[in-house]
Amino acid sequence: MKPTVVWTKIDEAPYLATFSLLPIVEGFTKDAGVNIELRDISLAGRIIATMKDFLPEELRINDELAYLGELVKKPEANIIKLPNISASVPQLVAAIKELQSQGYPLPDYPEEPKNAEEEKIKMLYAKCIGSNVNPVLREGNSDRRLAEPVKEYAKNHPHKMRTPKENSKSHVAHMDSNDFYQNEQSFISPKDQTLKIVFEDKEGNKKLLKEVKVEKDEIFSASFLNRKTLRDFYAKTIEDTKEKDILFSLHVKATMMKVSDPVMFGDAIRVYYKELFDKFGKELEEIGFNPNNGLSDLEAKLNRLPENKQEAIRETLKEIYAKNPRLYMVDSDKGITNLHRPNDVIIDASIPAVIKNGLQGWGPEGEVEDCTITVPDRTYARMYKEIVEDIKKNGQFDPTKIGTVQNVGLMAKKAEEYGSHDKTFFPPKDGYIYVEDENGEKVICHELDAGDIWRAYSVKDIAVRDWVKLAANRSKESGYPVVFWLDSNRAHDANLIKRVVEELPKYDIDNIEFHVMAPEKAMRYTLRRFRKGLGTISATGNVLRDYLTDLFPIIEVGTSARTLSIVPLLAGGGLYETGAGGSAPKHVEQFLKENHLRWDSLGEFLALAESLKLAKKQGASEKIEIIADALNRAVARYLDEDRTPKRKVGELDNRGSHFYLAKFWAEELANCGDSELEAKFRPVAKELKENEEKILAEIREAEGKPADIGGYYHPNEELVSKYMRPSETFNKIIDALR
Repeated sequence: MKPTVVWTKIDEAPYLATFSLLPIVEGFTKDAGVNIELRDISLAGRIIATMKDFLPEELRINDELAYLGELVKKPEANIIKLPNISASVPQLVAAIKELQSQGYPLPDYPEEPKNAEEEKIKMLYAKCIGSNVNPVLREGNSDRRLAEPVKEYAKNHPHKMRTPKENSKSHVAHMDSNDFYQNEQSFISPKDQTLKIVFEDKEGNKKLLKEVKVEKDEIFSASFLNRKTLRDFYAKTIEDTKEKDILFSLHVKATMMKVSDPVMFGDAIRVYYKELFDKFGKELEEIGFNPNNGLSDLEAKLNRLPENKQEAIRETLKEIYAKNPRLYMVDSDKGITNLHRPNDVIIDASIPAVIKNGLQGWGPEGEVEDCTITVPDRTYARMYKEIVEDIKKNGQFDPTKIGTVQNVGLMAKKAEEYGSHDKTFFPPKDGYIYVEDENGEKVICHELDAGDIWRAYSVKDIAVRDWVKLAANRSKESGYPVVFWLDSNRAHDANLIKRVVEELPKYDIDNIEFHVMAPEKAMRYTLRRFRKGLGTISATGNVLRDYLTDLFPIIEVGTSARTLSIVPLLAGGGLYETGAGGSAPKHVEQFLKENHLRWDSLGEFLALAESLKLAKKQGASEKIEIIADALNRAVARYLDEDRTPKRKVGELDNRGSHFYLAKFWAEELANCGDSELEAKFRPVAKELKENEEKILAEIREAEGKPADIGGYYHPNEELVSKYMRPSETFNKIIDALR
């Protein structure tokens, strides 16, 4: 049986690019003993699959995410996973409305369920919010790094890094007490068992919140953040920002941390707009305004009030903006602030953007200004503080001179905080939340105030040991020192350190330079090497994996979408993630307006080459490895000749870059040493070369006009294909291969 490479159909820019790139991939791999299969795990696809009971038979689709969730546990898994939307509630609601407009009889999303039926609907939709895809697929730890041609390209074509202002006022603000960092407790389970998470109020009334099965040697941890302390911190930070006369910005992870962080985001709104709630609390409650969904939620519901109340609220908002510090803007032209939508303040992307911009953000009038970088919890905030202070002291990074930071991330089996969604609770009253083992012993216990954010998370022993092995092997292969970013003052990390110390001697540590450091110290050590042009491996937990694999690639090469992201699955298969970045909604906005897509598919190219090499091990023909090697050489030429997409209409875009990838790939195969492949691809290479100008002209001719694809979250695929394959000449050559 032929091995199968699964290509995921997802969202936004990479979704559009797939319609141009996948036919090329199918054509070039057709006779090499491998199947290419498309599986829909887009936001719209997940909604349709999840809500199948509300749909007629003809509109139902298979639950492809569930299928892939089983596949990753098998040795034959070979999946190319493109970036997907980790939906906030506003995005979910927008996608539902679009599907309803297309004839899908889906129920509305009930923000405040009024009965059991609405509770059920909300629970079903909850499966589509936040990062529901990644935890299902990531049955292995991650190896993320920049390929050598990508690094060389950045040195030869350096991206812009704005110089910070002299005496920059930009700084990171974080809590100093009563946060997740301070309150963490942890224990290692001595056996396979079922733990109970229990809430007990001050009168002794108990409620079982959840039962959790854990394995022997699993590290199980929990912590909480005090909401009163959080709001006091926000108030103090806002006041300090006003005194410094700089921008206020907030950076949390309200998509991936879909239960806890939206509340932290909402509390920032409750504090910044305090006068609004003081004056109009009753009215805001009547219209169902939920601060956790951002100020856009108020704008969407404001018309439910009488005109005079609407005007009074708008006037109060103006007064608040005049009194409070100016807000960091997502889009100053449209008046979209940092507090508009929770999915606009995703920390792993938003802080690198500030760093790249010289520690500055955009203000309400389009001005560029220093800002307070607000990261409430200390656990990782101090790591960001370290790099911000380093830039203020030593200046902006020079992409032509800096080293590289690779990452080995502990993420298998829903590791750590990113696996906490179903174990996050808000006590209804003052009291205690404790974790009880099968012997009835309280292994973790916290005293909380009503409404505090309590969450539990764990990491399985098999995942930790695989992570250490992956880090050791990466260090041996690269020759770089490996730094385990672990803080002995954190209870969870202290238990991880025990495992690292126990496991590393199995991997010939005489040939490995390794260090164990708290994140802020690890950052300091790494930046010293980074500025000297040296390479370092960061071995981190799941959250820092996410943060660092955006941060350093954005500094090094201008984008995290060019990161090579390999997940060797525990069962023996492979998951290849195309970069560490998001799905680029701004690119889609331009495409819909001008039919120009500036998405760079380099991440897909790199992932495909690795996936094809795995397919060889899984039983594909010998030719597949030759095809993969030729693809890598083509990618090197693609970068060396700078055939990457550009920003403006009339310049090379995603479709033109795919043409060059195909041209270079065909030329490499035309001289690859395999007679059959050479015979097949010599005429292809000749046709592509001879028709280069014609093909590029046909692509350019299509640009400059709006692209109507019949939807944003669930477009019409015939229309998408038409727009993404505008060159009949190119299509004819590629389709002949398929």
